[in-house]
Amino acid sequence: MATESPANGGNSVNTLKGNAKAAYDQLANGPVAANMKDQTAKAGAEFSNLANARRTPATPAATGQPLTHYHSFFSELLSWNNPRASAIAYAGTVALIFAVRYLDIIRYFFKLTWMALGVTVLAEVTGKAILGHGLATQLRPRKYFTVSRETTDALIGDVHELINFFVIEAQRIFFAENVAASTATAFGAFLSYYLAKIVPYWGLALIGTSVLFLAPLIYTTNQELIDHYVQEGSDMLNSQTEQLRQVASKHTSQATEITKQYMGDYTAKAQMMLHRGTSASPEPAPKSNIKEADFPEAPKKDFKSEEVKVEGVEEPLAA
Repeated sequence: MATESPANGGNSVNTLKGNAKAAYDQLANGPVAANMKDQTAKAGAEFSNLANARRTPATPAATGQPLTHYHSFFSELLSWNNPRASAIAYAGTVALIFAVRYLDIIRYFFKLTWMALGVTVLAEVTGKAILGHGLATQLRPRKYFTVSRETTDALIGDVHELINFFVIEAQRIFFAENVAASTATAFGAFLSYYLAKIVPYWGLALIGTSVLFLAPLIYTTNQELIDHYVQEGSDMLNSQTEQLRQVASKHTSQATEITKQYMGDYTAKAQMMLHRGTSASPEPAPKSNIKEADFPEAPKKDFKSEEVKVEGVEEPLAA
């Protein structure tokens, strides 16, 4: 039995290896793995479609300026035409918000930095002390990695386009180029103003991201129903607006007629008062038939004063 135990042990090991290999092959080639490979391939294709969507739209802005290629990119992303890519982008954004909220990323960055540098320094010093050459030196690449000018120019160009995307969209919303978008933005800002008193900023970011991604998805999945109710609401609004317009026109015409009537009455009264005032004024006196020749001729010589002497009256003596 002692001589059979090594053989039995070897057979057991071989059997265990065979079973593990069979289980691995079954997992690697099974329906679950095939489904994962299929979904991975589809997700890669959708990301490629999303990257190819970055082109300048054919429709310019209201001012005639061309839009950026990020307009097409975000439109394709939020339209859920590539559902896997949109779902991954939404999940990644939500995860980033939670990471910023609950993880002290800056401290973790410093911790990772000192740990990595400590390992490399320790490996270099230990290698030189024991082996005569540092281990970090052996792992050092022959040429340090650098960023090419083409990559830098492309990155700067993308950043420039992204900044212009936000600048143009802010102006389009402010000047109401799209009334629906401006209304939705105003309503969102109004709600955020009051929610900011009770909801933290990371919560507002989470709500805004969810609305931004899920609202188009809800609309696309229920487009017929939503369009039906929107059309009914639009028809009702138009009918009410038409009734208000008719009522306003009717009251305006009545007010105009009443105004014209009062103006006519006041005009007639004013004319009567003017007529009465003209008839009550004194008539001019008739011209006389007396001529200038009927009067005597005026004297042409000057009048001379004569002194009159009074007898028996003496002039008073001067004092």
